[in-house]
Amino acid sequence: MRVTEPGAYGGPTALRIMLGAHLRRLREEANLSRSDAGWAIRGSESKISRLELGRVGFKVRDVDDLLTLYKLDDQAERERLLDLAREANNPGWWQRYDDVTPTWFHSYLGLEMAADLIRTFELQFIPGLLQTPEYARAVFQLGRDKPMPMDERERLVTLRMSRQQVLTRPRPARLWAVIDEAVLRRPIGNKEILKAQLEHLIVASKRHNVTLQIIPFAKGGYCATGGAFTLLRFHDADLPDIVYIEHLTSAVYVDKRDEVDGYTITMDTLSISAAQPRETERLIRNAIDLL
Repeated sequence: MRVTEPGAYGGPTALRIMLGAHLRRLREEANLSRSDAGWAIRGSESKISRLELGRVGFKVRDVDDLLTLYKLDDQAERERLLDLAREANNPGWWQRYDDVTPTWFHSYLGLEMAADLIRTFELQFIPGLLQTPEYARAVFQLGRDKPMPMDERERLVTLRMSRQQVLTRPRPARLWAVIDEAVLRRPIGNKEILKAQLEHLIVASKRHNVTLQIIPFAKGGYCATGGAFTLLRFHDADLPDIVYIEHLTSAVYVDKRDEVDGYTITMDTLSISAAQPRETERLIRNAIDLL
C-alpha cells in the first residue's frame, strides 16, 4: 500500500481523515482489533475508532507505535505516514476564527477547503460561498435581540469571504448549488442589499466551475423535506464523501456509505426538479424586477 500524497489544500481535517483511513487498513491487514491497537498506545478501543475516523488529532508517538504494531517495514512508507501525522497537527488558516465560530463548524471549514466538488441545497439563504459582504452581514444579524459587536461581525464576514477563495484558487473546487426561488425573493437586509446580491449571483453563476440551479415556485413541491444540506466530494480516494447538515445549535456529519448515497440521490432529484442552468439568469432577473 502506498500513501496518497495530500492535496495542496487539504488542511488538517482532511489529512487526519486520510491518515486514519491508512491506519485502519493497516490494522485490518494485520488482523488486529481496535482493542489490540488501543492497548499498544495506552488508549481505548473508542480512541482508535476516533483516530481512524480522523475526528481527533494524532500524537506522532502513537502513530509510530501503531506502525510498529502493524509491522510496517517499508521505511519510506513509515516516514511518509509520520510526516502526514505531523502535518495533520498544523493549524489551518481558519482556526484563527475559532473564537467566533461554534466548535461543531470547525471541521466543516477544513473539509470545505479540501473538497473537489461541493454540492449544496438551500431554501432560505444564498449559499455562503456566493454571498456578498453586505448580504453576509445581514444574515449574521438575524435572530439577535441586539446588534452583534462590530468586530465580531466583521471577523465573521472576513471568514466567509476568505472561504470563497476555494472557488478562485489555482485548482478551484467546483460548486453545484440548487436553491429554492424563495431565496431570491426573501428581503435579507434591504432591497439594495438583495439587489446587489442577486446581481452578484448572476456574475458568479457564469464561472466555469459554478453551476447554479433554481427551483421555481411553478414546480410545486419537491423532495428534500428535511431542509438544507451540503455534499462534499474529494479528489483523494482516501477521503469519503461527506454530507454536512447544520442545525440551530449543532451540525451532523454523515459519512456512512448508504446514508450518503441517499443524500446523493436526493441531490440528483433536486437537480432534475430545478430549472436548467441556462434558465438561471432569467429567473434571477425576474426576481430583481420584482424588487
